Amino acid sequence: MEDGKLKHLEFIQNIITRMNTNSFQLKGWTITIVSATLALYASTKNECVILVGVFPSLIFWFLDAYYLTQERKFLGLYNDVAGVSEKPFDLKPFAMRPDLYVGGKYCYCKVFWSTTIWKLYLPVIIMLTGIFIYLKVN
Repeated sequence: MEDGKLKHLEFIQNIITRMNTNSFQLKGWTITIVSATLALYASTKNECVILVGVFPSLIFWFLDAYYLTQERKFLGLYNDVAGVSEKPFDLKPFAMRPDLYVGGKYCYCKVFWSTTIWKLYLPVIIMLTGIFIYLKVN
């Protein structure tokens, strides 16, 4: 493999790694904010504080889906540059064109509801909302 192609693959891999790191950090921030919200409720006994954790969880869900979408697009680009795709795009040397990858597994809505995303955020949002409703009723 030529040096230029290897360097191009390295650039793309660095972007994929950055997207993956951002996604991982968002999941960590979600758990931290939810924990802080529940701790704040425990000290104040104000039920409305619990709902404060729902908004950032929802925002992080959207952001996490965005980062995973970008990661998948750059993986598609990586596969095309490496020459392992079935129907590769004809790319110029060192082209960074994630916009070419649309639909299917690159669709934002499909990624938003992917297993790795919704299994964290949806239960957290349901749990916080459920705790709030339970405390309001009792």
